[in-house]
Amino acid sequence: MNTPLIINLATGVLFLCLALPLVYLAMTRSAGSTQHALAPLLNRMSDVIDRVNAFVGTVASWLTLLMVLVQTVVVIQRYVFGVNYIWMQESITYMHGILFMVAAGYTLLHNGHVRVDIFYRDASPKRKALTDLVGTYLFLIPVLCVVWVAAFPYVELSWTMREGSTETSGIQAVYLLKAVILAFVALLMLQAYSLAIRSALTLADRNGDTSSTAEAAPKV
Repeated sequence: MNTPLIINLATGVLFLCLALPLVYLAMTRSAGSTQHALAPLLNRMSDVIDRVNAFVGTVASWLTLLMVLVQTVVVIQRYVFGVNYIWMQESITYMHGILFMVAAGYTLLHNGHVRVDIFYRDASPKRKALTDLVGTYLFLIPVLCVVWVAAFPYVELSWTMREGSTETSGIQAVYLLKAVILAFVALLMLQAYSLAIRSALTLADRNGDTSSTAEAAPKV
């Protein structure tokens, strides 16, 4: 098996998929029509991605309640009964990290990330779509690629040595926690792709229909 060839082919397919919204936008602009065969495919892809992140975010949100309950138990055990379990304390760190990392895509889906801008809030839907499309391809996706490349050896080393807690009674699964970094990149990358799709659909729409804008989000 030619591993480098497979990696190159997979990379090519990935970049081709990432370019589909731009290809669709270019084709509709040149043809002067939004009726293109790519539109239904892109819509379905975006819907699937949105539903995946909506599900992941909804499930992860329960970690908030679980963290509060575990922290309450830890405090009562320590200050009332004089008992302390390292693994329970570490579990709060695990839940906190997992919650914020895997819910990043869900937050982007619902436009919940902090925006530092002057013009975006009052801009037209098409101007917002253009901003989202350019920002996604010039900033968000490249940064996520850098994070993946930088984090992969770090996570791989942790898995190789089955890294665990420095405490003997702690959770011996640090390698699993570090793998969440890659899950964060994957989920956020998918949602960035969905955002690019909906932005391209909005920009290609000449009828002012905003039903497929980047602000649309499925209800779960």
